[in-house]
Amino acid sequence: MKPIQLFAALVLTSACFTVQASPASPATTLQGEVLETQNVDSYTYLRLKTKDGEVWAAVPKTAVKQGAKVTIGSQMTMENFESKSLKKKFDKIVFGVVVDDSAKPAAQGGVAPAAAVSAPVAKVAKATGPDAKNVAEVVQGKAALKDKAVLVRGQVVKTNVGILGKNWLHLQDGSGTAAAGTNDILVTTKDVVAVGDIVTAKGTVRTDVNLGSGYVYPVLIEDAAVRK
Repeated sequence: MKPIQLFAALVLTSACFTVQASPASPATTLQGEVLETQNVDSYTYLRLKTKDGEVWAAVPKTAVKQGAKVTIGSQMTMENFESKSLKKKFDKIVFGVVVDDSAKPAAQGGVAPAAAVSAPVAKVAKATGPDAKNVAEVVQGKAALKDKAVLVRGQVVKTNVGILGKNWLHLQDGSGTAAAGTNDILVTTKDVVAVGDIVTAKGTVRTDVNLGSGYVYPVLIEDAAVRK
């Protein structure tokens, strides 16, 4: 099993959870008012008041006050979980990242803002070199490029930062189309960049990555070195 395929399991073990049942399907976002917070290791547990009732969520460690309104994205809902750190069992809990500004990252622990998004980008000049590809070439040529190194230059349009020691970036360069799903590539890296940055990313192409709970990626670039 490749490292990227361990993502879902690592989320759980790093937060000291024990799986008791299969995960439920993920939703798009979860919105609610913070009723209670509890911090353990690098995670914050949030008890939320939502339109559908109270829900527990776990996010990378975040400073958030009772009464704050939060939106949680990149979700994975799991049932019958036991937190060894809290000595508590949850009938259902949502794992994700805070995607709005009402909750700020904790000053300690190096957790950056969880997510940010920008609009689709215009044309970005292609990288140069033997491994250079544009976004559409990686997506469309995934079969031939599987497990091979590629170099892609593009603009960061979305980030999920500080999750399990990695940053999760979406790059676009103006190639491909949204309708065909060929205009965007997911990149994992330990390097820190911001939404809007023009960067080059060199990493290994992985295909048909199934993280579980409905998170399936036909192609992504893993463990990339990202430079502005």
